[in-house]
Amino acid sequence: MASSATTARRPARQLLAGAVGHFVEFFDFLIYSYLAIYFAGQFFPSSSGSQLVPLLSAFGVFAAGFLVRPIAGLVIGVFADRYGRRAAMTMSVWMMGAASLLIAITPTYAQIGIGAPIVLVVARILQGLSTGGEYTAAAAFLVESAPANRRGLFSSFMFVSSSIGKMVALGVVALLAGVLGDDAMRSYGWRIPFALGAVIAVVAWWIRHRSQETLEQAETSSGKDTRAEKPGLFEAMRRHPVQTVQAVGLVAGIGGSVYLWTTYFPTYASVMTDLGASAAMVASLIGLAVYTVAAPLVGLLADRIGTRPIMYAFAISTAVGTVPLLHLMSAGFVGVLAAQIIGLLFTSLGTSIMAAVLVQMFPQRFRVAGMGFPYSLSIAIFGGTVSTIGTALASAGAENWFGWYIAALSVITLITTISLPRNRRHGVSEERPAGDHAARPGPVHIEP
Repeated sequence: MASSATTARRPARQLLAGAVGHFVEFFDFLIYSYLAIYFAGQFFPSSSGSQLVPLLSAFGVFAAGFLVRPIAGLVIGVFADRYGRRAAMTMSVWMMGAASLLIAITPTYAQIGIGAPIVLVVARILQGLSTGGEYTAAAAFLVESAPANRRGLFSSFMFVSSSIGKMVALGVVALLAGVLGDDAMRSYGWRIPFALGAVIAVVAWWIRHRSQETLEQAETSSGKDTRAEKPGLFEAMRRHPVQTVQAVGLVAGIGGSVYLWTTYFPTYASVMTDLGASAAMVASLIGLAVYTVAAPLVGLLADRIGTRPIMYAFAISTAVGTVPLLHLMSAGFVGVLAAQIIGLLFTSLGTSIMAAVLVQMFPQRFRVAGMGFPYSLSIAIFGGTVSTIGTALASAGAENWFGWYIAALSVITLITTISLPRNRRHGVSEERPAGDHAARPGPVHIEP
């Protein structure tokens, strides 16, 4: 194993290793949502003549991928706490690549009948297991790898990498749609991005294989080896029940917002307006580009002023702004683009610092499991159901309630942020960065 000092001198390598896997995870996981409008009818034939029926079924499977995420967040989290963050991240990226390949080669309903949606569900569950363990393992890896005064910045790259993955996914889908046309996309073109995702997973594995393990480094820098005391499966929840509940509340509004503006919005806009799918995806691509630039700036701001005021800004802006932003869609492409950009700027306030906040809530010994279960549970409940709820409300003619639902989730995050202790430092804030025994803890904290 390389020394802690070696890793401390190579933070860029650690940053790339943590970020690249998240790129793959979200490219593979979210192209399902972007492509659902093309393949939904092949797996869920509609007898009603409405395009929303197969689309609603497809998003139901999308939500199924989230149902297993709390289990994965707990189990893979314990694995990461026992055997290292790198091992957990490598395993998750392989699982995602395998699931993406399975979707790419799955026959349609017309070819194998009920077996087609069954295979699709199995693949989505495998993707859910992968994604459920990826975020918190990578979040701990990045924040533990960061220099003392750059933990907010490193935290922001969790969603910078995911937004790049979404942009690449959107770009690939938009390019294929423009080149192949609608008929070809519905016939076979939708399979190409899934196959590409499987290939990219191999590259991510190679990069992560070359990274250094942060769990071992932190133990070495403290002067003792605690690995013999393996954390139990439910130890984090048992010892820190309040933090577990708070983690669920913090993620509620962020999860709902991020899956609205980064995942579901292209489909929602194409269904609710006269814009075609390609135009809606172009608007999302532009919005994600702005978001990618804004996120690191928010992380740097957190390194100076702390996370609490930024969390307040996210929760309040989302609660007040979501409904008016969704009404902007009636203004055509310009309105959709404006809603997308502003919505993503609001979202960046939460996503950029979420990893830093969550990492500080649990001690390192069971940090990933402590974060993993509540984070994945909240994402499954409030994030994974966004597409299904939005589509169901639109199908029932109650689309105006959708914006209020997202606003309500942000109020949960606001209340939870208020409940966080102001003068409590724990987790990463107490640890010195690997290889720097003289360094002071960084300024990423909950205080105002």
